[in-house]
Amino acid sequence: MNEVFVRVALDHPLPTLFDYRCGTSLAAVVGTLVSVPFGKRHVVGLVCEVAARSDVPAERLRDVDKVCTSCPPVSAHWLALAAFAADYYQRGLGEVALPALPQALRDASRWARLFAPEERYRLTAEGRRALPDALPARATALRALAQALAQADFLLAADARALHPKALATLDTWQTAGWVTLEVIDAAAVPAAPSLPGAPAPVLPTLTDEQASAVEAIRDADGFAPFLLHGVTGSGKTEVYLRALAAILAAKPDAQALVLVPEINLTPQFEAAFRARFAALDASAIVTLHSGLAEGERACNWFAAHTGRARIVLGTRLAVLASLPRLEIIVVDEEHDPAYKQQEGLRYSARDLAIYRAKQLGVPVVLGSATPSLESWWQADQGRYKRLTLSRRAVADAALPTVRLIDLEDERRRGRASIEGLSGPLIAAMKARLERGEQSLVFLNRRGYAPQLACDACGWVAGCPRCSAYVVLHKPERALRCHHCGWESRIPRSCPECGNVDIAPLGRGTQRVEETLASAVPGARVLRIDADSTRRKGSAQALFSDVHAGEVDILVGTQMIAKGHDFQRVSLVGVLNADTALFSHDFRASERLFAQLMQVSGRAGRAGLPGEVLVQTRYARHALYHALGRHDYVGFANATLAERRDAHLPPFVYQALLRAEGRTLEAALAFLEQAAAELGQIPAAERVTVYDAVPLTIVKVMHVHRAQLLIESASRAALQATLRAWQPLLRAVKGVLRWNLEVDPLDI
Repeated sequence: MNEVFVRVALDHPLPTLFDYRCGTSLAAVVGTLVSVPFGKRHVVGLVCEVAARSDVPAERLRDVDKVCTSCPPVSAHWLALAAFAADYYQRGLGEVALPALPQALRDASRWARLFAPEERYRLTAEGRRALPDALPARATALRALAQALAQADFLLAADARALHPKALATLDTWQTAGWVTLEVIDAAAVPAAPSLPGAPAPVLPTLTDEQASAVEAIRDADGFAPFLLHGVTGSGKTEVYLRALAAILAAKPDAQALVLVPEINLTPQFEAAFRARFAALDASAIVTLHSGLAEGERACNWFAAHTGRARIVLGTRLAVLASLPRLEIIVVDEEHDPAYKQQEGLRYSARDLAIYRAKQLGVPVVLGSATPSLESWWQADQGRYKRLTLSRRAVADAALPTVRLIDLEDERRRGRASIEGLSGPLIAAMKARLERGEQSLVFLNRRGYAPQLACDACGWVAGCPRCSAYVVLHKPERALRCHHCGWESRIPRSCPECGNVDIAPLGRGTQRVEETLASAVPGARVLRIDADSTRRKGSAQALFSDVHAGEVDILVGTQMIAKGHDFQRVSLVGVLNADTALFSHDFRASERLFAQLMQVSGRAGRAGLPGEVLVQTRYARHALYHALGRHDYVGFANATLAERRDAHLPPFVYQALLRAEGRTLEAALAFLEQAAAELGQIPAAERVTVYDAVPLTIVKVMHVHRAQLLIESASRAALQATLRAWQPLLRAVKGVLRWNLEVDPLDI
């Protein structure tokens, strides 16, 4: 039997491909998933090359175990995208390509079940109304089944059986009652992409002149065209996305679109908007991809995108690496958001990869934001991106909110009392909104009850035994919790150092503000939305639904509530404790603060109600707050870019960060110092500036000490050449537990 040889990418730190022998009967082609032996394990890899011979000695070659024939191979464009990401972010090809696939595809034992015909159950509108009241109060398993149906777009039969032993019989009964529908999908089939059938067109809102111009520019784009859609909050950026996608999907019957959002909690409202607008499409033609999905659902959605069944893919940063063979447009909403930068494993920027992918395919990419990143703003200034501006809100009588600063120092001098950090003017404003039946939003980007628990007698502060950080008090859970490693303990009855029983919380988190508002604004229905209150799947969507339904008077939350949400009844936004970011060591802190405040300010007055924003500050004369009061992003961006240019900071230079983790801080610093010395062997490093190795702000996490070494260059090419030559030298340096290189770091 004739043999061929395949070079396979594996999820392994070594930046190389591995040769295997493959019989022609297995039909492995480039882009195919294969199961191969690797050491004592059997792992899944991706075929990147097929050759008639191999340079590896025959006695060292091993055979491919199995080829996944049910899944069509990924395209050459997708492999090229993964190769670019691996090269630019200094990782092996397998470390990029394999993690980009759903976990279910990376387990060869699941291939047969994964591509078998699937039974999917969907909850009907009637079932959504009737099921909660139809189930007995004590039927916990049935209620779990109903909740799973309500929270997901569909429920697989296998997942249903795991929730209830008689789930399928129950679902059949519910199907007879009209509460659920059943569809059987042959996942292995590769259907033609669904076209837009004739269906009643939805009633569309009238576009403003600026919106119409933006849609026309995107629709008429020829080839690669990067657009920066700069629109004030409430200006109708989502409507521009919808119209642009509709035009492209109608013009190209098999086209696909990718829409990225920064956070999982934004996907439900975007999905609802897209399903309402594209109601003529089959339900499976719009899918979501994010880490919050169950493994089976994520695999189904990925496969729908991979085969072309899905016309619109909506997801978080991981969706930028989804396989979309007929991709014709990419949209990145809130493109400035730091959440688009992966902070573990492959430390990629989804926004930057989206731009590269659009250039690779020759398609338009739309970057939307009310506060674009300074990198994108500068690119537009240089003429590399086409700037589209939406300068006013889409609703005719909706004006931008008035921003007023509450000077806490002036309040103190005048002897005006505050209640647990809430000033008198802010409380009075919330009471006025309550009387008018309007909603208020209080923004504090610090979860928990208090950031510290301390003893006044001896100065003890509760710290984490595993990290160089204080633990956060979580009063409802009666726990002290480390937000870095997850360590948790009960709240002590007295100071462990001196025995003083009068230990007290220092500072305020969202839990404490929620408690204070319950007494400061009597009769108000207060709701808190943060990472603690939305841990369970579907809980964030349920809480936001309560807000939209008017069942909440005052909403308290972190950055989760600051962006993207269209709160129709919110007319007041209060901002607490924003000053902490004004004097950060991070040069990007002011940019992030301004973006956060502009975004959260935009939640007020979106439906025609007069909006007001009250910012509590001790630095009322700060230029950032004055720019915020004028809603002057352009002035703020230009001034900040001038400062960055003078200080030789990004986007005017390119940076990379080498982090090291050791059992001691000395070991981590010694590794970095030796790594810096190795740069002397690299010619391209002559154009690179190397800074001293320093500890991270949080030096120790989980008993591991951390340090960093920053390098930068005015030439991206010189920096990349240096990093490529540096990698093998770094592997020869010993003495630390782990090290990693991050290109274009956001947190320094």
